[in-house]
Amino acid sequence: MTRTDEELVASAQAGDLDDFNQLVSRWERPIFALAYRTLGREEEARDVVQEAFMRAYRGLRGFKGEAKFSSWLYRITLNLCRDWIRRERRAPLVAVPEGVDPVDLADSQAAPTESVEDLVARREMSKAVARAMAELPEEQRMTILLKEYHGLTFQEIADMQSCPLSTVKTRLYQGLSVLRRRLERQQAEDAALRRATWESTL
Repeated sequence: MTRTDEELVASAQAGDLDDFNQLVSRWERPIFALAYRTLGREEEARDVVQEAFMRAYRGLRGFKGEAKFSSWLYRITLNLCRDWIRRERRAPLVAVPEGVDPVDLADSQAAPTESVEDLVARREMSKAVARAMAELPEEQRMTILLKEYHGLTFQEIADMQSCPLSTVKTRLYQGLSVLRRRLERQQAEDAALRRATWESTL
């Protein structure tokens, strides 16, 4: 029978390192996905994941269970990502590595079997979404990531961001609205470019 996060946390707090390692195994992929989607850099995202779990382990005895372990871990990860962005004084990149996208590997909802055409189309859409996401204000981008990609509730996000529930909902609505408009514009521009390219070959 699979043990809950709460059970693993309790035994890890009592000094059971194996149970903490189970928590790492359970949450490593979602935490990497969050870090990668935030930073857009694979190597830095892996560094953030390692540091996030180190901080979680060091702070475990002080974890009171007032929020879910996963929410606490997400907060640590986002703070580390913000620190990296501030330290580097640059916006997160959205470049997608050639070959296998590490976010695909980290995304447990990725389709198990796809045709080559479907895979290419999905990756192209992922790139377009990533470009549009990078242009959003940080609060809107983080809210969309946590709600749409990681399935956190509005209340969990409000607790993480230390803001009212209504603010989280507003950020999500406004962010998704802007995202939809930018994607529609991008699709129209891509379609016009393809049409012009095709006509130039006639």
